[in-house]
Amino acid sequence: MTITTPPTGAPEASLLGKPATYQSHYDASLLFSIARQDKRNELGLVTGSTLPFFGIDIWNAYELSWLNLRGKPQIAIATITVPADSPNIIESKSLKLYLNSFNQTRLEGTEALLERLRTDLSNGFGAPVQLTLALPDQFGTLRFGELDGILLDRLDIEVDTYTPDSALLRAAQHEPAVEETLVSHLLKSNCLVTGQPDWGSVQIKYIGAAIDQERLLRYLIGFREHNEFHEQCVERIFMDILRQCRPQKLAVYGRYTRRGGLDINPWRSNFSTGRAPSNLRNARQ
Repeated sequence: MTITTPPTGAPEASLLGKPATYQSHYDASLLFSIARQDKRNELGLVTGSTLPFFGIDIWNAYELSWLNLRGKPQIAIATITVPADSPNIIESKSLKLYLNSFNQTRLEGTEALLERLRTDLSNGFGAPVQLTLALPDQFGTLRFGELDGILLDRLDIEVDTYTPDSALLRAAQHEPAVEETLVSHLLKSNCLVTGQPDWGSVQIKYIGAAIDQERLLRYLIGFREHNEFHEQCVERIFMDILRQCRPQKLAVYGRYTRRGGLDINPWRSNFSTGRAPSNLRNARQ
């Protein structure tokens, strides 16, 4: 098997927003990598510095099909888990095109498929990825679940700002620390290149001075006209809360609705609970 290292470049150099021909035979060169560091520089996370968080990006791919050696189509749902300290993300349209290149590709079995996927995606992200497949006989066991926590959306607030403003964030620094989990389903941002809307839910777990919930909700709604990829939005939320509210512990988890058969769910944290976040699909996914 030939190992192909995907091209790395600026988002505007990808196939996002451009006409594309769907290849139906395996082609690893379709993957397009984008360095994480450029956007992290905007957050003051300079090259070589220790990241103030760890985490993962959970990708779920619902449109995966290939042929067995007798030419019969096979299907599966793939879950790809990418470490947050990988040097690259993969542009989602290129990943969709790559996965579709398996449609008329004959493979010996699921292990052969997994081997190719792990190799190509690890090359693209620049770090080893974990990958699992749910086969049709497992579909009935897949469950739905919503993010738990105090619902910020219950608050009756007035909003007039639709770009993120970290100055909105405030915490009661002179009061005893609290432990809270806050949730909003009103997160919306836009694709960095095409401007297409990205819809999501966000969960914020923290220990520290109580965060002003109304101001936090205004801040989250402020992403409504903001252009960034999912991973970048979650890291921006994490860093803004960390700097403005100074919690002792903080975790931010975004669950985004799918586009092109893919959903992307970034999680960033500065403390360990001993387990990864749940990958339960929520109602809008």
